[in-house]
Amino acid sequence: MNRMPVAERREQLVEAALAVASRDGIEAATVRAVAAEAGVSLGVVHYCFQDKDELLRAMAHAITERNAVQGLDQIPAGLPVETVLEAAIGALWASITGTRGSQLLSYELTTSSLRHPELNQVAAEQYRGQWTTAQQVLEVVGRAGNVRWLVPTEELARVVVAVVDGYSLAWLVDDNAEAALRGLQGFGTYLATLTVPVEGLSDDAVLPVPAGA
Repeated sequence: MNRMPVAERREQLVEAALAVASRDGIEAATVRAVAAEAGVSLGVVHYCFQDKDELLRAMAHAITERNAVQGLDQIPAGLPVETVLEAAIGALWASITGTRGSQLLSYELTTSSLRHPELNQVAAEQYRGQWTTAQQVLEVVGRAGNVRWLVPTEELARVVVAVVDGYSLAWLVDDNAEAALRGLQGFGTYLATLTVPVEGLSDDAVLPVPAGA
């Protein structure tokens, strides 16, 4: 066995775990199966990860990175917020449909973690990462569209993740990407109503809050 830095070995083992989980399901990603997939001894896996809990957390982190939205940096600024949202949702959906295996594995990892109390934190960390990403996307949209959000982005991010989760899961079930994208674009139209232009607002201006917020 070739010696390599621990960080590289951990990355290799996470890739092996993801390969096993993608092929045989998350429950099949045991320490023994991961060791066999990576071609290393059980001792190597235990040296790099204290237990399966730590390995699952590393897998969740890797999946979140793989599922990250690509192309947001290519959205031009100065366009109407409706156009910016349409472009952002298009980039989001392209990222989702381009990583079907990772999307499915993400749901499996979440549900598996919830079935085992000692692993609940894995699911929690997974969603915290998604909420953070959604908040960052909302802030990118705000800057590109030159608008401010009427609802705190931290709160709105949870709504975005819930809606995207729903359409993504439906797509995994019925494989109707066009219907899912239409639904998400409709949601984007609604999101645009939760913004106001930056022009004419002072930094300490109090923005109106929509009913029910």
